[in-house]
Amino acid sequence: MLAECHKLYCEQRLSLIRNIVHRRISEFSKKESLPSLTRSGCAYLLQVCQLEHQLFDHFFPASSKDVSSLAPLMDPLSTYLYDTLRPKLVHETNIDFLCELVDILKVEVLGEQTSRKSESLAGLHPTFERILADVHERLTFRARTHIRDEIANYIPSNEDLDYPEKLKRSAESTSEINHTDDNPDIFKTWYPPLEKTISCLSKLYRCLESEVFTGLAQEAVEVCSTSIQKASKLVARRSSQMDGQLFLIKHLLILREQIAPFNIEFSVTQKELDFSHVLEHLQRLLRGQASLFEWSRSTSLARTLSPRVLENQIDTKKLVVDPFLSFVTKVTAVKVALSSGGQNPKLDSVMTKPLKDQAFATPDKVAELAQKVRTAIQEQLPGVIEKMKLYLQNPSTRTILFKPIKTNIVEAHTQVQSLLQAEYASEEIKIINLKPIQELETELENLL
Repeated sequence: MLAECHKLYCEQRLSLIRNIVHRRISEFSKKESLPSLTRSGCAYLLQVCQLEHQLFDHFFPASSKDVSSLAPLMDPLSTYLYDTLRPKLVHETNIDFLCELVDILKVEVLGEQTSRKSESLAGLHPTFERILADVHERLTFRARTHIRDEIANYIPSNEDLDYPEKLKRSAESTSEINHTDDNPDIFKTWYPPLEKTISCLSKLYRCLESEVFTGLAQEAVEVCSTSIQKASKLVARRSSQMDGQLFLIKHLLILREQIAPFNIEFSVTQKELDFSHVLEHLQRLLRGQASLFEWSRSTSLARTLSPRVLENQIDTKKLVVDPFLSFVTKVTAVKVALSSGGQNPKLDSVMTKPLKDQAFATPDKVAELAQKVRTAIQEQLPGVIEKMKLYLQNPSTRTILFKPIKTNIVEAHTQVQSLLQAEYASEEIKIINLKPIQELETELENLL
């Protein structure tokens, strides 16, 4: 009989206040944006729920702790709010608005409910959770659409690909207004899909469940890295191969740095993407196991950083010391021929000559090679370093990238120096005038 009384009471209260609640929520809907409507509607519903619970407690004090007793009254009232919000949610395209809704529902509505620890409000919890689930669903859909349209299918403008000029203009403007390292315009030098990716993930990180966010983050990082690689090829066509490669390194380093705080495992077995593998290739580059300055198509950095395993490593020594490397190769060939025991009589007369009497290895020829390398170090390397400074603001990054270059230049000089000491007289070594190793190392250090 008591249960029947509760049910009859709720039916009568519903008939009395139904239109009032419906009219008030409709007024909110007409006047306010979706975030404001959600905030006002939920606050109003909480107020109604609390007042109705107090009235119920007046008539049925012994039954007031049983929240389910008021369900026939509060469920229809909360449905009004849900039915008002649902169509608006389905058509909402603004990710910022949807993120704001998550904040309102999680912090202001459900959080406030929890802090009050009021049993009277527990009956609204399922409705609010249902609204939040719908917002999450819509936000996830819009995020995927954003990733597809704004990142994966992004069509760059001429201005987007205007490297290195864009970096030069930014550096000039920063210098003019005497900014510190915290340049507010730094994002203007980023390729737009990178900025869109980081901005999108930053918004989603605090709004979605961890598993959902992880899936979206993996997808976004995958298409962003692909977009950057495509853009690097376009930059290479417009400017130079070096600009294309430095563009790629700059943006992949930024991407790695910016996604680190999310603490997400970027590997997706079902999509055959392992982003950590891309980072591993980048680390290989930084350790000197892959070359920044090898520009052939088969060993381009874009290919090295693509998400697949490459077994062949790139020769890091083919830069300014290439004349020395060719010379050492020829010397090696001569020595191999001499050790073959005269199996090629036609070449015996040539091969039995001392190295310095070989046409390619006379003191004058080697001096010419040394001068070529010296000129390349003085004229080419400073330009490379300046361009690295333009693309990579972090001195530590530049030092890491330059280390294998420096090491290989020094190694090439050391090899040639050993050959000179073994095969040439002191007077001939003076003619060749190879720069001492210590002086070379100092010169290279000063370039940075």
